[in-house]
Amino acid sequence: MIEIREGDLKAFFSAPFEIYGEKAPYVSPMFGDLKRFLSAEQNPLFNTAADFAFFTAHEGAAVRGRITAHVHRASNARFGQARGYFGYFDCSDDGRVAAALLERAEDWARARGFTELLGNFNLTAMQQVGIMTGGFENAPYTDQIWGPPYLPRLLEAAGYSATFPMSTFEIDVGASTTAGLLGKGQLQTLHEEGFRFSPIRRATLGQRLEDSRLILNESFSDNPMFVPVTRAEYEFQAKEMKWIMDPRISAVVEKDGVPVGSVIAIPDVNPMLKAMGSRLGLSAPWHLLKHRLRRRRAVVIFQGVKPAHQGRGLNPLMLAHMLGQMQRAGYENAGGTWIADANVASLRQAERAGARPLHRLHLFGKTL
Repeated sequence: MIEIREGDLKAFFSAPFEIYGEKAPYVSPMFGDLKRFLSAEQNPLFNTAADFAFFTAHEGAAVRGRITAHVHRASNARFGQARGYFGYFDCSDDGRVAAALLERAEDWARARGFTELLGNFNLTAMQQVGIMTGGFENAPYTDQIWGPPYLPRLLEAAGYSATFPMSTFEIDVGASTTAGLLGKGQLQTLHEEGFRFSPIRRATLGQRLEDSRLILNESFSDNPMFVPVTRAEYEFQAKEMKWIMDPRISAVVEKDGVPVGSVIAIPDVNPMLKAMGSRLGLSAPWHLLKHRLRRRRAVVIFQGVKPAHQGRGLNPLMLAHMLGQMQRAGYENAGGTWIADANVASLRQAERAGARPLHRLHLFGKTL
């Protein structure tokens, strides 16, 4: 018999470990981070505790699955939707378990007047997104999602349809070339026009993160599903990033001293989290030291240019700069968060940089 429990954080955290096993590519956020993500008191995404719920499926002593149900009020207001969201959907290959979890999330959404349910969102479009539909053998980078091949089948059996195709990518930093990114004389022209790179150092991190947030909101304003990120939300999400940032591989682009573009990249901490079991323990300092000495993978979290300066080559310039910095810092591979199939310009830039597809993702939705 499948039992659904609400609010069991320990079971929610342990579910994917029990279901997928140690050899799976899945990597969990730290237990402490997951706890604050699912806290109305700490997460500024939620107005009250009534804005979300999380559930786990149990069979006897075993945890068989988990799911969140939540609302992104700013998204519904911006796009005129009555939509609920599900996230963190991890499940054993059992239609009974999947159906029980999804039905509980659907009931939660219906009770609040929502007419559709869509996911995965962990917990917004600017965080981990989608259900993996390809590339299952490839280990995820930080901020990339991973799930087993059977999840799409379980969702379809429960009446969900795939939509909004996306891909993540990986670049061989050592073999990358900027030749396909920048036109002849373009670099010199941009410098002559007063564009300069300003590194994001720990002493200036607070201001640079705010510069990046404003650039993000302006540069992504026309992207599908994008909702402007508040300062509180941005700082909440960046909190976990501050202790792992490598100032060599992030920068703000300024024109005459005014921020106009930004690229934020961080070392991939997934290998460290995997080794730690995503929990703090006595061995955590050793794992952190080992990570800093051996980090070879990085991930691009965000890259954008203010609309007034788009179309001038700044985006490829920033990518070329970042890849060069990564090469000098000893990184071997770089991953990127999702790009929608509809974003032709970003896909073309990834191709020109020599990126290869890593994971295939879709959202799955159902009318309630």
